[in-house]
Amino acid sequence: MQRGFLWSWDNKYTILYVSADGIRSLGMDSNPITMPISDPTAWATAMNNLGMAPIGVTGQPIMPDFDPGLGMMTGIPPINPMMPGLGIVPPPIPQDMPVMKEIIHCKSCTLFPPNPNLPPPATRQRPPGCKTVFVGGLPENATEQIITEVFGQCGEIIAIRKSKKNFCHIRFAEEYMVDKALFLSGYRIRLGSSTDKKDTGRLHVDFAQARDDLYEWECKQRMLAREERHRRRMEEERFRPPSPPAVVHYSEHECCVLAEKLKDDSKFSEATQALLTWIERGEVNRRTANSFYSMIQSANSHIRRLKNEKAAHEKEMEEAKEKFKNALSGILTQFEQIVSVFHAAQKQKAWDHFSKAQRKNLDMWRKQVEETRNIHNEELMGIRREEEMEMSDDDIEESPDPKETEESALAAQAEALKEENDSLRWQLDAYRNEVDLLKQEQGNMNRSEEDSTREQHLILLQQSLSLLLQQFLNLQEEYKRKGAELEKVKEEKTQMEKLLETLKEKDLSTCQVSGSSQEKEGQPERIQSGLVRSEREALLVALVATFTKLETFQDSLIFVCKHSQICTSEVEALLSRLQHTFKQEISGVGASLEKRWKFCGFDGIKIV
Repeated sequence: MQRGFLWSWDNKYTILYVSADGIRSLGMDSNPITMPISDPTAWATAMNNLGMAPIGVTGQPIMPDFDPGLGMMTGIPPINPMMPGLGIVPPPIPQDMPVMKEIIHCKSCTLFPPNPNLPPPATRQRPPGCKTVFVGGLPENATEQIITEVFGQCGEIIAIRKSKKNFCHIRFAEEYMVDKALFLSGYRIRLGSSTDKKDTGRLHVDFAQARDDLYEWECKQRMLAREERHRRRMEEERFRPPSPPAVVHYSEHECCVLAEKLKDDSKFSEATQALLTWIERGEVNRRTANSFYSMIQSANSHIRRLKNEKAAHEKEMEEAKEKFKNALSGILTQFEQIVSVFHAAQKQKAWDHFSKAQRKNLDMWRKQVEETRNIHNEELMGIRREEEMEMSDDDIEESPDPKETEESALAAQAEALKEENDSLRWQLDAYRNEVDLLKQEQGNMNRSEEDSTREQHLILLQQSLSLLLQQFLNLQEEYKRKGAELEKVKEEKTQMEKLLETLKEKDLSTCQVSGSSQEKEGQPERIQSGLVRSEREALLVALVATFTKLETFQDSLIFVCKHSQICTSEVEALLSRLQHTFKQEISGVGASLEKRWKFCGFDGIKIV
């Protein structure tokens, strides 16, 4: 297989074809220029950058320290299309080196970089699946068009949510675009060429937590989890052992097929499994006993074949053991020879000519060889002991005593008698089963008559139960009807009570109207005087009546309250209830207004 590479040297192009035989070149120009052989280092560097072993024109390796496993020479890294300097990607920036930011000119604004000596701006912890950034420090006159112009260079913008204040939220299409937007954090922005405060600002870009980003990230994680579960399930199903085939149900056709399979050596195991399943299911009966007997006999006929196979395998095992023993004995002889060499080297005649380091190595090697020889020797001795034990067992079996022959004959007779006894016992069990079946059939006939009588009793009981259920339903309906009537009576009672209350109110209103009419006509009004409620009030009434009749005391009420230590308001309330006994007189005007209570009991008796 050949691989071609295009190599440039002094504005000429040469195609190098690398094959297993070596390198040959085909020039694109009629006079190809090859690299001078006097500079082997440059040639080796070029070949190493192409990922090939540095080989000269003659086919000999130039650099002896080339590592073919790593595909590079010691100290010279191979070429990589993503290496810096090839124009595909920018060179990586070391972390300890400060990043030099440049001025960014946009159509409507200009971005000035921050001081490189200042520490980088602080950011919050990145939320999972973050696609949204917070942009603060915007100029007051900044519009969404200007924001799109500045941050559109970082990637596709999905949405911009601008606040009335000097900040906004920008959501990008991909997560890596957020890192590009963070690069602009710390830049001073100026709209056009204006230096007004409303047209300038310092950008602060930070991660923002958005529900849409979190939801998309969670959906992505769930999708990855589903894919992982599906992959694991597929792996488990791939490594899961196949389930055994289902055993067919018994039928005459399947029985014939199974009998043919039992005769075939390749299908014997499958057929025996089906036969065992049928027997455990209870498919054996008087009708199918002969078929099962023939199948069991076919299974028994394979014993001779299995014995022959076992003997063949035992013979192969014996041959393998003999071969292993011979090989092991040959190895042990070689070990003995090596040990004898070490012993000869340790003799005084040869041992004095070796150095101290050589003697140490020879002693260590001798110990290792002796340990290995002892291990193999023990293994060979164990094999020989096993063979001797097997030979002793065979000798004992081959030379039996006459007593043992007699005992074996008696044992064979006992086994034959035991087999006959088992067969007779099985026949007896079969006859017993038939007798039990006949008894069950006869018992079923007798039970049929009893069942008929029981069915009649059950029918009668069912009829009585249906009647009771009908009566219960009738009583339940009557109970519901009575309950409805009771509710109606209660409603009528409440209505009557309401009518009585309304009538009472009407009577009271008529009485009040008649009383007012009597007052208008000038007729004397009869007011029911209040009753004296206690003995104490009766004593007060008597005292007040006594002192009001005396002319020597002008203010009898004040005198009674002073000597009896009773509140004046309480006495006035009592006298106001007794309108036919006491009467209040008011005399004077303004500051000389005076109230006096007068006893009018004699006049009240005439009115009442």
